[in-house]
Amino acid sequence: MNAPIKSVIRSKTFALTALALPLALGLAACGSGDDAEASISGEPVAEVSAPDGQVWSEMAQKTDRGGYLVGNPDAPIKLVEYGSLTCPACAAFSMQASEPLMNDYVDTGRVSFEFRSFVIHGPLDLALTRLVDCGTPEQAVPLADQVWANLPTIMQPLQERGPQLEAALNLPEDQRFVAFADTAGLLDFFAARGVSRDQARTCLADAGRLSEIADVSETYGTQDDITQTPTFVLNGKKLDDSSWTAIEAALQRAGAR
Repeated sequence: MNAPIKSVIRSKTFALTALALPLALGLAACGSGDDAEASISGEPVAEVSAPDGQVWSEMAQKTDRGGYLVGNPDAPIKLVEYGSLTCPACAAFSMQASEPLMNDYVDTGRVSFEFRSFVIHGPLDLALTRLVDCGTPEQAVPLADQVWANLPTIMQPLQERGPQLEAALNLPEDQRFVAFADTAGLLDFFAARGVSRDQARTCLADAGRLSEIADVSETYGTQDDITQTPTFVLNGKKLDDSSWTAIEAALQRAGAR
């Protein structure tokens, strides 16, 4: 397991400036978890049908904690992931778990899944979180999965274009993240996945929304006591193990069986 998070974005000024953070982003905040959580148990829960003509995994909404909740909002089994969009361990979980989580659990109506993007790796993490936030709520989790599936490609420009990216972050507040994302290739990446370049530019120029994202993300560390990504919370209880094997076992113990 990698070292836990040492700090989070401490203020909206710090988040928007982003110059104090290295562009060659460290990955120390990513972890793989410890022991499986065995204390959550419940009786089997009956399936709940989605509204006519709809599928639970294609229904989503934003939450008051800055997350994106997929599935039945009244599901008795609620799984929350705190993940960083630049975290390899989160990417590995996504690639292994996304399909069975949605098909075998969320689509039954027994389980809802909420993703909360923890901005811990500076300007790239913040830009990616804003771009995932830029589409509809239904797009957010699939876009996050696409980021994780292509993480090495997304990270590569940070090594190749460091000076240009740093120069972008010195631009005025309403320009810096637009220029940063364009230089990093993010506008083209998201345009190929349903968020147009113009739409992305508008979102990234909104310094107020970027501040809100940074402020909410900070509370994941200060209020929710999240110390590494990915971290999973099931019905209000933090799980010790972040592997899909352990998460699936916990869902079944909680009644998704």
